Amino acid sequence: MYFDAGLISAPPDDWAAGERGLAALPGREAGFRQSIETALVYADRLGCPRVHVMAGNAIAGAGRKAMRETYLANLAHAARRFADYGLTVMIEPINTRDMPDYFLTEQCAAHDLVAELGAPNIAVQMDFYHAQIMGGDVWTQFLAGRDRIGHIQIAGVPERHEPDTGELNYAWLFQQLNAAGYDGWVGCEYRPRTSTQAGLGWFAPWRVGPRGRSGGVKA
Repeated sequence: MYFDAGLISAPPDDWAAGERGLAALPGREAGFRQSIETALVYADRLGCPRVHVMAGNAIAGAGRKAMRETYLANLAHAARRFADYGLTVMIEPINTRDMPDYFLTEQCAAHDLVAELGAPNIAVQMDFYHAQIMGGDVWTQFLAGRDRIGHIQIAGVPERHEPDTGELNYAWLFQQLNAAGYDGWVGCEYRPRTSTQAGLGWFAPWRVGPRGRSGGVKA
């Protein structure tokens, strides 16, 4: 496994106004397609292989069935556009504590969508922080969806600080990921307790040195 920034997010539209993506929102297809074109430009120029496409919040008057159909159609469009650039569409379940109205909240729902679409360049972005809040047993959840997981993110639970305290034993999880042959990226998406630099001490045992030792994790 590797620690690095191997992923960017497509524009979620008006974040300050509370929007959290467009992919599952009926009637917002034009805006979604524009966000995909913008993401393509950034991903191509940065050489970033994965783009997180946010589903968006549930909206009044739109049933979940209509939102799911819109989500599937938009994800299929994104997959077709990204395929020409060698990019992968990522979808991420987000917990209902941080985003109470977010459309996609469960790992199993994300895996069902990926399986239904059947596109080779759509995968699940599994954030252990979100997965722990939404049911726990994160290693079993990882194993259940292993073939459809293309990116992992981490944070301490429940405060979303550095992954060195809290409910999850990340040292054990990292060892399990290595033993399982996970060769993807691990993204750090947390709020530092103080400053970013001061909080990076947790990472020292996992840094790969000049000879490639210390945990087998590339910084």
